[in-house]
Amino acid sequence: MRVVIVTESFPPDVNGVAHCALQTARHLVERGHAPIVVAPATSPKFSTSLEQGGTPIGNGPDAHAPCPVVRVPSLPLPGYPQVRVALPSRRVAAAITEHRADIVHLASPFVLGVRGMTAAARLGIPAVAVYQTDLAGYARTYVHAGEAAAWRRIRSVHAAADITLAPSTPALHDLEAHGVPRVRLWQRGVDTVRFRPEHRDDTLRRELAPNGELIVGYVGRLAPEKQVELLAGACGLKGVRVVVVGDGPSQPSLTQALPGAVFLGRRTGDELARIFASLDVFVHTGPFETFCQTVQEAMASGVPVVAPAAGGPLDLVAHGRTGLLVPPRDEAAVRDAVWSLAADPELRAAYGAEARRTVEGRTWAAVGDQLIGHYTDVLAGRAVVAA
Repeated sequence: MRVVIVTESFPPDVNGVAHCALQTARHLVERGHAPIVVAPATSPKFSTSLEQGGTPIGNGPDAHAPCPVVRVPSLPLPGYPQVRVALPSRRVAAAITEHRADIVHLASPFVLGVRGMTAAARLGIPAVAVYQTDLAGYARTYVHAGEAAAWRRIRSVHAAADITLAPSTPALHDLEAHGVPRVRLWQRGVDTVRFRPEHRDDTLRRELAPNGELIVGYVGRLAPEKQVELLAGACGLKGVRVVVVGDGPSQPSLTQALPGAVFLGRRTGDELARIFASLDVFVHTGPFETFCQTVQEAMASGVPVVAPAAGGPLDLVAHGRTGLLVPPRDEAAVRDAVWSLAADPELRAAYGAEARRTVEGRTWAAVGDQLIGHYTDVLAGRAVVAA
């Protein structure tokens, strides 16, 4: 199949949408398919020249991409420059046309993805939309309003797709409850080779917790919707060291809100895997996750998880078996869950071992093949209609 992946984010961005788009492209290539990626430019110099008839070829940050990448001009989001928003451009339609796409894959469509959807509809090419971002939750967080408008936007975009793929059962139920048709479940994979308990590093642990403290970690964006300040109670526990991995606009305020915490900044690849495996407890605090890849990476690393009982973590964390689910936005509940695990090393070990066992079959190859199955079903459905 010839696939055009239109994504709102792609590496070197570090987030769930970018990572999933990369893994999707990589798997399609490995299975003998022909994908290209269309994504916002990281800076103006990383654009391609499709408008002048050029061929999409990876360059700059895309030199090691698994397939060609077409970069569309973009601007940084005001107040959050790590996030870039695509500008209107003919490159999306040009990429789909020149690639002779069989199917268009829309990763978390909102701005660039809408253009991809429009182009696919005009060209009569089937589109698969992947729901990944809780825009309604973000509207509540950032503007304290606009939730209904966000759902209208989500519904209008996804209703135009042949199918919408939801990453978790709570996300699937939300989409259906808000009138999005033709929704199917497609969860995310995890690199169980990179993320594994054997990467636990005693030297790193001594650096992070020189007095032998229990290491409690958070990994992710430092932004208001992640509510990382809920770790403040855990920071106050005797014998506990909180470690925060990531960057974002909330970092200055969090350094004040989390006294004694170690901030490591953004880490990726094998270094990140070593940090995950060296934790004693992983805590995710954000209540707006449609999936939550970092929870799954912690589980693959053999680390028990504390997460809010909302969204994606409901599918991932088996309460009392692989970790603890707590009420969303409840700092005391986070603190108490951490304390209960800190007091019981055997329980932590049992939760961590079961967490690893739970995710061992969730490889990117397995979920990538499921995605190809969804593509095949969509193409078959179109063929029946055409007949």
